[in-house]
Amino acid sequence: MTDSPLKVWLDRDGSLLRLRLAKPKANLVDATMISALHNALSEHALNPDISCVLLDAEGPHFSFGASVEEHLPEECADMLSSLHRLIIQMLEYPLPIMVAVQGQCLGGGLEVVCGASQVFAGKDAKFGQPEIKLAVFAPAASCLLPERIGQANAEDLLFSGRSIAAQEAFRMGLVQNVSENPEQSALEWFDQHLAKLSASSLRYAVQAARLQNLDRIKLKIELVEKLYIEQLMKTHDALEGLTAFVEKRSANWENH
Repeated sequence: MTDSPLKVWLDRDGSLLRLRLAKPKANLVDATMISALHNALSEHALNPDISCVLLDAEGPHFSFGASVEEHLPEECADMLSSLHRLIIQMLEYPLPIMVAVQGQCLGGGLEVVCGASQVFAGKDAKFGQPEIKLAVFAPAASCLLPERIGQANAEDLLFSGRSIAAQEAFRMGLVQNVSENPEQSALEWFDQHLAKLSASSLRYAVQAARLQNLDRIKLKIELVEKLYIEQLMKTHDALEGLTAFVEKRSANWENH
């Protein structure tokens, strides 16, 4: 479909699944994008010739994150559920997933990145979880960032809402490589390290590396999603922060 928000193709003689967010410049991780990513991953999961996935994005920015409108009470339960299913699908995926990031990578966009194995960043990349500035929090990132960068670094990003540049993300361990061209760096890493391996054995290696950790992370995501829906979204300030953003005005906090 020409109007799909996601481009999907096979590269490297069919051994590399390519996924590209294709709704620049925001590349929002909204319901349509989440569905497209889920379907593409599902369609190719059992292809025995594929040994890796590379996710990247068109335009100057990887993703501005999820749709704020979909965070409002009428839609947030469905939105969070679908996003979390996608991220768990990535964590359970039988193959390594690489991500190449340029420009802004924020909110739900960074949560999707945290579901990947290896992150390649452009020198212009910026990473952040700004949800707290709207008086909400990032559920999946609350579960995944401590796993990737440690509790203190995760709390820094989650509590401040600040964005960090590629080199700071590298020092934290959020990304594994910083270069002028992250897509090319990811392709080179694949060619050098994965292309000549057994795709079958690689699937077992991926499974072995994640045993037990997945069950713990999935339980935490379930609990944090419940906290978000059943408690946070019943507060004045959460609704006020989201509404003020949509209405392009300053929020009026009541601290409850």
